Amino acid sequence: MNLLTVGSVAFDEIETPFGRSGRIVGGAGLYIALSAAYHTQPVQLVSVVGEDFPADVLEELQRRGIDIAGVQRKAGRKTFYWKGRYHEDLNTRDSLVTELNVLGDFEPYLPDHFRRPDYLMLGNLSPQVQLSVIEQIPQRPRMVALDTMNFWIDNTPNELREVISKIDLLIINDEEARMLGRTPSLVKAAQAIHEMGPEYVIIKKGEHGALLFGDGEVFVAPGLPLEEVFDPTGAGDSFAGGLIGYIARTDDTSFDNLKRAVIVGSVMASFCIEKFGPQRLLELAPEDILRRQEVFKKLSHFDIIYH
Repeated sequence: MNLLTVGSVAFDEIETPFGRSGRIVGGAGLYIALSAAYHTQPVQLVSVVGEDFPADVLEELQRRGIDIAGVQRKAGRKTFYWKGRYHEDLNTRDSLVTELNVLGDFEPYLPDHFRRPDYLMLGNLSPQVQLSVIEQIPQRPRMVALDTMNFWIDNTPNELREVISKIDLLIINDEEARMLGRTPSLVKAAQAIHEMGPEYVIIKKGEHGALLFGDGEVFVAPGLPLEEVFDPTGAGDSFAGGLIGYIARTDDTSFDNLKRAVIVGSVMASFCIEKFGPQRLLELAPEDILRRQEVFKKLSHFDIIYH
């Protein structure tokens, strides 16, 4: 099953209590594609970069089964750049510099062979960009998943509601779910989001795991306790990539299979945070992923014994 993903490919510069990254590559589209490619191929990537983006990074994506025919390179322009500093708890951060550059007027274009995806993952971009991608696909994919953030909830609520009405799965964090659902209860927030259109809602809770809502059921995935967390940047996108990559590989959109997909996504996110940027995602072997899936299984498995 082919997977189409849309998201930023960028430069990041990150400060955490563990050190500084310097300028490195990042962006939602890059993390999603790298993570997904471990589970399904081809992964088709739509994005935009400036002429300053290193060609060898794009070549590495191609070597990993990622089709970059939809990545525009703008001559004479600069790539999106973000610099941020994380606090001690790594759950809060300050944006120090944001330069939209080529992302400021990004108009995604889908090559002909991108226009019939089996699965579509819309990374965190403006709702207008996400809608323009949907409108270029003549036949609805088996599943459309979307990630968003508080900026779009606050500033483009009507456009965001429109794109949410056209998707099957919304991936969002707990703070954003409360904002979108207008309630402090995550259960009620998920119900409110269901009424907007999506059949499934995944609410991420950072180090505390994730919640999957759908089919009148709830599944709780644990977070993996790690001794050291170097960089949470890209963890949510790695989660989304692993999740949708597994769904595309298995070609199964049932609630039971989404439970497994949430664990696969959690595995990929847990690797991502172990080093700065996408470095850890570039080092993985398939057996690393399988071993960590077993770790997640043991975290929450138990037998009920009646006396």
